[in-house]
Amino acid sequence: MISIIVIVFLVNLAIYLINTVGANTIDTLLWILYLRLPTSLSKDARKQRELKREVIRLRTEMDSTSSQDEFAKWAKLRRRHDKTLEEFEALNRAIGAKRTSFNWTIRTTRWLSTTGFKILLQMYYAKTPMFDLPQGWFPYPVEFVLSLPRAPLGTVSIHVWGFACGKVISLVGDAMVNAGNKGQKTLKKTQGAATEKKEL
Repeated sequence: MISIIVIVFLVNLAIYLINTVGANTIDTLLWILYLRLPTSLSKDARKQRELKREVIRLRTEMDSTSSQDEFAKWAKLRRRHDKTLEEFEALNRAIGAKRTSFNWTIRTTRWLSTTGFKILLQMYYAKTPMFDLPQGWFPYPVEFVLSLPRAPLGTVSIHVWGFACGKVISLVGDAMVNAGNKGQKTLKKTQGAATEKKEL
């Protein structure tokens, strides 16, 4: 069985990754994957794309047809365009409503499986020490703070452990992003210098 210490760390890591990647990006990717499943919604999405292409094609054809010289052809195109556009907008509204419902479900599930799970762990293991502090190493005020809110004195509580995990993950993640950005800048400078030498 996985230790509670590791579980708290993994939950904080998941929260950091979701916040870094972006919840909206994850929602969009999940929506795209959901549309690829063999459901009635995927058929509607396919039909929506076809209708959009048809609307664009009809509009282009209408624009290239003179409304004065070829009125009959233009009027026929206009009726088809309006009918297709109306059908597209109705389907678009239906899919938009389903996407709103999907996003709400995903956000609720994500919150329950990360932040909600973290809160539940903190409530359930509030009195359980994550690990003991070496005896006599820390003064009483430090031991008291590390055991807050209800862990035994001389131990580290789940709240403090979760906070420490969150901070360390955030610092390491930010350091990796900064190192990556510096590496890209250095690479661009090196490529720029090489290009200048070639030009000379």
